[in-house]
Amino acid sequence: MKLPIERIKLSKRGRDQLVRLKGITKIDQWNILCRWAFCRSLAEPSIPAVYPIPTDSNLEMTWHVFAGDMADILLLALKQRCYQDGFEMTSENLNQQFRLHLHRGIGYLMGDIKIKKIDDFVALALNNND
Repeated sequence: MKLPIERIKLSKRGRDQLVRLKGITKIDQWNILCRWAFCRSLAEPSIPAVYPIPTDSNLEMTWHVFAGDMADILLLALKQRCYQDGFEMTSENLNQQFRLHLHRGIGYLMGDIKIKKIDDFVALALNNND
């Protein structure tokens, strides 16, 4: 099966925010921070606002690097969210919604001022499950 998302390239703004998050959390892997951001956005009930996201940074990774061992689960979560939000399951829609969720999630993590270290990520995840 051909993946609807093969390569992920972030905006310069998203990359700059991730650089700041890396410094705060000491998580040195881009893909781990991106997974947190993606899941953070999926946890929000609202649909992300559609806007053009430039691919003007040098931060790029494959889907497999982004998702790791969770590739199937994260793809299913994206498909479920697209279904829930009323989007047709096309590669274009999946790509667009993925990028919107990823960038929105990065912004949310930056907005969560209480995040100062990795323990704060865990606490954030546990609080969202209440």
